[in-house]
Amino acid sequence: QVRLVESGGGSVQAGGSLRLSCAASGATYSFNCMAWFRQAPGKEREGVAAIYTIGGDTAYADSVKGRFTISQDKASMNTVYLQMNSLKPEDTAMYSCAAGFVYPALGRWFELSDYSSWAQGTQVTVSS
Repeated sequence: QVRLVESGGGSVQAGGSLRLSCAASGATYSFNCMAWFRQAPGKEREGVAAIYTIGGDTAYADSVKGRFTISQDKASMNTVYLQMNSLKPEDTAMYSCAAGFVYPALGRWFELSDYSSWAQGTQVTVSS
């Protein structure tokens, strides 16, 4: 089993920044990708950013490109960060870290069914 522990999140005004982190432990050999998803009230869960843990390839939702950056800890490939800059009120959501086995060669980064391990979620609130 994989255990994911998130930290970060909180409240910020529009234009501000926040950083989320997610540390994986346990059966880390069982996944090749870590990602962040978010879900706002009344909306479906959507993929935000993902990183291939071997090689470091990344993918982003169009809505966050140029503002969010996903990265791996240099000392541990199993810890990832989501740096969120220029935050907007529409970024308000519950953000969850996930780990899974994905198929980037097929352009398949954010299929929910590919992610088998999920963290508890952390709230991000952006006020205008």
